[in-house]
This record gives sequence, structure tokens and C-alpha cells, in this order.
Amino acid sequence: MAASPPNPVPVAYQGGAGAVPVWLNKGDNAWQMVAATLVGLQSVPGLVILYGSIVKKKWAVNSAFMALYAFAAVVICWVSWAYKMSFGDKLLPFWGKAGPALGQKFLINQAALPESTHYFSDHKTVETPEATPWYPMATMVWFQCVFAAITLILLAGSVLGRMNFKAWMMFVPLWLTFSYTVGAFSVWGGGFLFHWGVMDYSGGYVIHLSSGIAGFTTAYWVGPRLKKDRERFPPNNVLLVLAGAGLLWMGWAGFNGGDPYAANTDSSMAVLNTNICAATSLLVWTWLDVIFFEKPSVIGAVQGMITGLVCITPAAGLVQGWAAIVMGVMSGSVPWFTMMIVDKRWKLLSAVDDTLGVFHTHAVAGFLGGVLTGLFAEPELCALFLPVTNSRGGVYGGSGGMQILKQIVGALFIIGWNIVATSIICLVLRCIVPLRMPEEQLLIGDDAVHGEEAYALWGDGEKYDVTRHELYSDDTLHGQRYPSSGATQVV
Repeated sequence: MAASPPNPVPVAYQGGAGAVPVWLNKGDNAWQMVAATLVGLQSVPGLVILYGSIVKKKWAVNSAFMALYAFAAVVICWVSWAYKMSFGDKLLPFWGKAGPALGQKFLINQAALPESTHYFSDHKTVETPEATPWYPMATMVWFQCVFAAITLILLAGSVLGRMNFKAWMMFVPLWLTFSYTVGAFSVWGGGFLFHWGVMDYSGGYVIHLSSGIAGFTTAYWVGPRLKKDRERFPPNNVLLVLAGAGLLWMGWAGFNGGDPYAANTDSSMAVLNTNICAATSLLVWTWLDVIFFEKPSVIGAVQGMITGLVCITPAAGLVQGWAAIVMGVMSGSVPWFTMMIVDKRWKLLSAVDDTLGVFHTHAVAGFLGGVLTGLFAEPELCALFLPVTNSRGGVYGGSGGMQILKQIVGALFIIGWNIVATSIICLVLRCIVPLRMPEEQLLIGDDAVHGEEAYALWGDGEKYDVTRHELYSDDTLHGQRYPSSGATQVV
């Protein structure tokens, strides 16, 4: 009997073979890796471009490099120990056991989130089993990695223009280890807030509230920029700010659309709600600028876009479209009010130099989104995603009123932990290296810190020389003909 012909399909594509196990869903795996790439693009190049453009020219290189460095450092720390601290076996009710996520036996197996099995009140009967998406652990590790990376980069926005880069190099792994992993495990990885039923669809608390509070705390310990930098800090390239903001907005499709861990109906709902809320928030912020400052600010519109994206994040796949519009109205007005009015009248806020207003755009908007999630979360949508059955928002009655309380308590835990952990990290670091750059570096900027400048605009690419070239418009020693006002001045 003649032997059967060899299979013409390579092993890598054969169903049931080593590279294509029976549990693998290629559609889910492809979407999850695309979603992770979209989130990664929000950071590199998205926030690298935005940060390098929204600051004064002399800080363009330093600001962009802080983002780039943080991304690379988080990747190595994440696979070395931090992933399992966030999503591994439980060490404490709020923390997982550290361990590497590097071996092939771990990475090519089906993805699973240990300790996320949810039990009924008897603590014996399973209510919802652990999540086991239809793709390998390597996909899950990378997806969660880009979330951790963007959190550190968002935090950096509070300390641009004066933090010692060497201190930042040490701060990144320490904060990732002792702050981010705690929030991630507590809310997502099977910690006490996860089992209690706190809702955070895609990081309103874990990412945005934590980065906003930690950024503000770090800014307090680092100290302010030079006085003249605080008084006048114009963006060096508004068009590139818009390019970075555009990458941030479009990348949010992966940010919120990837969190059901599958290419399903809930991911579609999340992406649509994300864009509805962001667009509404941008419009509201712009109209408020026009009404109160008589000019529509581009930087203000970017801030409104960001607050909308942040606010919808904890609710993206849990609320209906009308609720996304309501949340957009709130995210375009409440952070605007805290940034434009409260920040100037409350001494604590005005005393701390939060360079990009991360406290308002991320902490305020993240807290607001978390509470509104507890109000508007729709029961049918909750059942598609959440481990606690019969979850619902306050407007739907039943246990909804209790959900609002859960959201507030969850936010208070994230706020308290970040204030304490971030303060301890800063106090320890300043015993090793100054947190703030020396005055001579603050006066010069990129050239003194890195030996590089963002733009070579003079002659054949040589650096600017005041004895040979005309006055550069960013020279802080000379007054502005038209002083900036409104939202632009905040940045």
C-alpha cells in the first residue's frame, strides 16, 4: 500500500500541531496582539511626540527621552518579575508573588489569570472561573506590559522640565514594583478589590488615577521648575502635539477594545463608547474655552480629548452610548473647572508644579469615570465582562447603590497607596541622587543634560549661538508681545 503523501501545510499552520494547539483562536490572538501594539504606539511614538512637542524647546529632548526610557525599562522589569506580581499567584490580598515570565513552558501555554476564580459568599462554590482566553500567555504578558509602560509615561508628565534623569532611571523600576503591581493585582489580578466587585474595565483606577496621584506626589517631592519656566512654558510645536494626541486617541481602540481579552461584541461596544466620550469631551472643553477665554485653544482641546478618554476607560464596555455622552459632558467640564478655576485658588494645587496638569487630566478624570461607572454600568453589559454576577450601576436599582460605594472605596485605596508608596520611593531616592536637576542644567536644558538639542535651525545645523544668530522666540529673558492665557497657560 502506497504511503500517504506528506502534508503540504507547514507545521506552523497545521491545526492541532505544536504551534497551533486546539485551544488557539487565531482571531482572538490576532486582535489581542494588534490591541497591544496600538497601546504601545500610544507611548512610542505617541507620548514621545506629544511630550517632546508640548514643552518649551529647551526641554524637548529630555521630555521625549523620559517617555522612551520608561517604556524600555518597564518591558524588562515586567517580564523579569512584575507581571507575576500583578497577575500571578497571591502573596497578599493586594499583591502577587514575584517571578519571571520568560520561559517557553509558561509563555506558549494557554493564557490564564491565576487567582481570579470568583467564589460565592460561601467561599467554596465557584461563581465565575478564572479567565482563560484562547491565546498563549506570551500574548497576555505583552498586552499587560504596554499598560504598565504607559502608566509610568503618564506619570512623567507631572515632572517634565526639571526631574534629574538619573533619578528617573531609578524611579521607574521602583514605582512599577511597589505601586503599579499593587493596583493591578488588587483590581484586576484577583486581589481583594477584584473579588469585592470594584469595576475598572480598562484602567481608570489602575492606570489613570494612580498615575495622576503619583505624578502629583512626585512633583511635590521633586520641586518646581525654574520660576521663568513656570511663568512661560509655550509648546515648541503645536502641530506635532496634535500628531501625538492623534496617536493617543486612535490607540485607545486597543486600550479599551482589548480588555475583554477577546474580539467579541463587548470589545466593539467599548471602542464605540470610547470615541463617543472623547469627542463629546473635546467639544465641551473647547466651548468652555471659547465662553470664558474667548479663544478656542488647541492645547485645551487636546486636554479635553484626554479627559474624555480617561473618563470612559473604567466604563468603556459596561455602559450604553447615551451614558458615554453624559460622561463626555462631565469629563469635558469637571476637569476643566478643577484645572482652570480650582487650581488657581487652592494653595496646595497651585504650590505643586504639575507640568502638564496630569492631576486634572488623569486623577480627576479617572476618579470621575470610576464613580460614573458605578452609576451607569448596565447589567447586561456587566454580565459580558465582570466576574461578580448581577453587577449593575446605581441607575438600575438593586445592588447599584452599593456599587457606587465600592467605586469610591476602590479609588480611595488607589489614592492612599500611591501617595504613601510614591513618597517613600522619592524619599529613599533623594538619599542616593538629587531628584531635581542642578540650577545650571535647569537654565540651559537639553544641551546641558544630554548634549543634544531638538532642532538644528541655524546655519548648517550648528547649535544656536546668541552672538551669531537672531534672538530665538523662546528666549525667556524677553517679554511676550501677546502673553498666553487660558488653557495654554496651564500647560
